[in-house]
Amino acid sequence: MTDSFATPPYATAPPTVLPKADIVLPCLDEAAALPRVLDRVPEGWRAIVVDNGSSDGSAELARSLGATVVTEERRGFGAACHAGLLAAEAEFVCFCDCDGSLDPALLTGFVRRIAEGECDLLLGRRRPEGRGAWPPHARAGNLALARMLRRRTGLRLHDLGPLRAARRAGLLALDLTDRRSGYPLQMVVRASDAGWRVAETDVPYRPRTGKSKVTGTWRGTWHAVRDMRGVLREPPAGGTRPTAAATTEAAR
Repeated sequence: MTDSFATPPYATAPPTVLPKADIVLPCLDEAAALPRVLDRVPEGWRAIVVDNGSSDGSAELARSLGATVVTEERRGFGAACHAGLLAAEAEFVCFCDCDGSLDPALLTGFVRRIAEGECDLLLGRRRPEGRGAWPPHARAGNLALARMLRRRTGLRLHDLGPLRAARRAGLLALDLTDRRSGYPLQMVVRASDAGWRVAETDVPYRPRTGKSKVTGTWRGTWHAVRDMRGVLREPPAGGTRPTAAATTEAAR
């Protein structure tokens, strides 16, 4: 196991009540999907919609539906995700696409497994349901990246899907720097380098509402793969593993 800069955020004891979480929802012109997505956010959890330059009134709609809205002017999936992470306050932080393809309600199971100490970072392995849910070129690009990730980290993951959950303090301690399409992959790579237990679980993946800004075209898929290959070329993090107190301080 490679020494790293982030202490694995293991749970200390199984919870008696499911902890609440903040859900980060990166958003770029998703007004058509927002009502359904926000309606599926677990009761008592906070939805953080990060508006990344929408022109269809997504921010105003999300706010009217009770979501916390954060504005991130710098374009990029990673920029939006990280802005949401910085705005989060709950012990657990989840990520979900805002296009209706994934069900935020499933994240209660994710958080429970992490809180009970089963794993530290849990990813949703997408299982397509319905025609057009996952275009062939996007699936091929994801498969290639999963194989490269296995060579880089040894993790036997099948998908680098956006539905995921972890502890907020641990995520902040990973010091994620990618602000484009490589953000989700960098999270997994750095978590692995830090000794986290990374797991995946099957989730239904349905056709999104509207056209994808990334994987809807070959060009978009290529740019995403390029960004992620750059992440995989990063050297493993070295140095002395910080104490738990240092990890807690990084979350402040």
